[in-house]
Amino acid sequence: MSHETVYAIASGKGGVGKTTATVNLGTTLAQAGERVAIVDVDLGMANLAGFVSLAPDSTTLHDVLADDASVEDATYRLTDNIVAVPSGATLEEYAKTEPGRLREVVETLREAYDYVLLDVGAGVSHETVLPLGLADAVLLVSTPEPAAVHDTKKTIELTERAGGEVEGIVINRVRPSDGISYEEIADRLDVDLLATIPEDSSVRESAFAGTPLVVHAPQCPASTAYRKLAVELADLEISVVDADGEETDDEDDGSATASHDDVSSAITEAESNTQ
Repeated sequence: MSHETVYAIASGKGGVGKTTATVNLGTTLAQAGERVAIVDVDLGMANLAGFVSLAPDSTTLHDVLADDASVEDATYRLTDNIVAVPSGATLEEYAKTEPGRLREVVETLREAYDYVLLDVGAGVSHETVLPLGLADAVLLVSTPEPAAVHDTKKTIELTERAGGEVEGIVINRVRPSDGISYEEIADRLDVDLLATIPEDSSVRESAFAGTPLVVHAPQCPASTAYRKLAVELADLEISVVDADGEETDDEDDGSATASHDDVSSAITEAESNTQ
């Protein structure tokens, strides 16, 4: 799979776990040593608010798009190797923005980071469509529900109109009891199935804690799925560490690992459970 730099992470409807996917994919890439910037380009809704604690007068992407601040002024370090550029929380700030300036923001971040993840708002508006064309590729996030899949088709059409390219789809909140072929959903949409993220109670717990799932519960099934997604997208060369702390050759299934022990051990456990 090609190594893109800027990904727009989009969904046709809200509430399908798009921001959760963005934060956990970005965190996993950062744990692997990649420099990552997450940008909240949903200008009408501050989706990253739970992960970035801002004072009321803090500089945000709204200020940058209003030409009142630089990108650097609105960039906040989350942890090692990862920063966030959050949107503002007030309608007054939103009204002053010029979405067209987003192109310059993306290009500035592209030069400074290995990966730039654009958390795109749901729905149809200029600020929603614009990032789909600015990104190197679009990652679609959906749940298996018919309404979500239907709206995903609309996002694919918007991406095509914006001149963007769909990398594939991540289907969230999957359950063995669904009785659904997720490959069939992807085939119907004519896109690649990149990952299925299992329904996992740890996701809700991590959201309340304001901590990325892959940090909050690194060994849970959903965390493992996000790491495999990162491996698939970034073509990371990561060794898996077994229970005795020894590296194992894992080239056959493409699973890989980051430098952090919790990432390695979680992947190891997941692989052992499936063998």
